[in-house]
Amino acid sequence: MTKIIDSILASEDPLSHVVQHELFRLNIGGYELVVSNHLVMVLVAAVLLMIILPLAVRQRTIVPTGMRNFFEAVCVFIREEVARPALGENTDKFIGYLWTTFFFILFCNLLGMIPTDGILYLVSFGKLHNLGGAATANIWVTGALAASAFFMTHVSGIRQQGLFSYVKNFIPQVPWPLVPVMYVLEIIGALVKPFALSIRLFANMLAGHTVLGALMGLALASKSFGVAGVTLAGCAALSLLELFVAFLQAYIFTFLVTMFIGAAVHPEH
Repeated sequence: MTKIIDSILASEDPLSHVVQHELFRLNIGGYELVVSNHLVMVLVAAVLLMIILPLAVRQRTIVPTGMRNFFEAVCVFIREEVARPALGENTDKFIGYLWTTFFFILFCNLLGMIPTDGILYLVSFGKLHNLGGAATANIWVTGALAASAFFMTHVSGIRQQGLFSYVKNFIPQVPWPLVPVMYVLEIIGALVKPFALSIRLFANMLAGHTVLGALMGLALASKSFGVAGVTLAGCAALSLLELFVAFLQAYIFTFLVTMFIGAAVHPEH
């Protein structure tokens, strides 16, 4: 048994959970859908959200406890300290989207910290591969989140102001010769903002998991118990930092999206 486990540990790539792996393909109406480990983790995060949040709010006690206390504290903080200063009277229109964005990113980040692929690899004796990973370490996932924020921002601005007023207020008041230049700059800025959102989240999650994977690889490859012990202690410390980063990046993404929506629905700001 020990030889089998040693063989599995030696053959397992500690960085395999960072990159995307194709699991299988589905043919849907002539379109081939590639199902990857990151897509599976996105679906798992969504399912967990739909299960855990209703269970948390089911409590009917006056004083929230346990899981409800955590979720209620986070929701109140996002609504009162993040959304309301930027959105004002429009807070309730967008708070559902902001809550969903925050918790979805948070769940994806936290699920990425669980070594699901390694655990399944061990218990299946090497038969199950790459069934885990951090979905937010995939640029396509963070890009989709940023695209959602982009459309939410500009569609909300158009609905709030009307198309003509939104286009008129898209740039600050400047002398008329500068108007064409300002429109070009603002359009570039509008495209750069979601790109920056996706890159920030993607890069932070990818870097953290890459460092942890490299340290775990060093611990597994080391023939010294002292080096392995120090390396594993460093992994534990970095995991705590990564836990903080998981919450921080979900907050930063939600905060910036709130600022973008606030600027779109309140042109005076």
